[in-house]
Amino acid sequence: MLNASTKRWLTRIPYLVLITWCCVLTACGFQLRGVEDLSFSTLYMQGSTTINNPLKRSLEVNGVSVVTNPEKAELLMELVSESSQQNILSLSGTGRVREFELLYRVSFRLRNPASETWGEVQTVQNRRDFSYDDTQLLGKQAEETRLFEDMKADTVREIMRRLVVQKPSKLLNPTQ
Repeated sequence: MLNASTKRWLTRIPYLVLITWCCVLTACGFQLRGVEDLSFSTLYMQGSTTINNPLKRSLEVNGVSVVTNPEKAELLMELVSESSQQNILSLSGTGRVREFELLYRVSFRLRNPASETWGEVQTVQNRRDFSYDDTQLLGKQAEETRLFEDMKADTVREIMRRLVVQKPSKLLNPTQ
């Protein structure tokens, strides 16, 4: 039988664990992903990829208006290409596929509206490996779809990180 002071101490354990986790998270520098500090407020996007809508949403959340007229934009972006691949990584002894490698790649370039020349093409590439099993066909197809969606979300975040360092005036005159 537990005495009253032991019971009180046991009921406080969840609170102590919560306080400990809060201290650990703040000590490691954890903070929620916030709004990016972009140096432009309007952007014109051309090109069609499957990440157009998520990229537009991310830009709008960060205070950038995606305009339909390039003359009203402070920065122009062309989504040059998008590709996804599935490569076989390993086979079983009987010749069945055991592992796949998924690749997702997006290339884009930027230009200041006052300039005639585009910047060099930048490529964002993501890669994931996943095991495959013929007996779990539907589950593995869903996993593959989810992995591609995760790679697309990672690509949007990487493009946003690259846009943070872009200064439209520097694109106009790269020697500055």
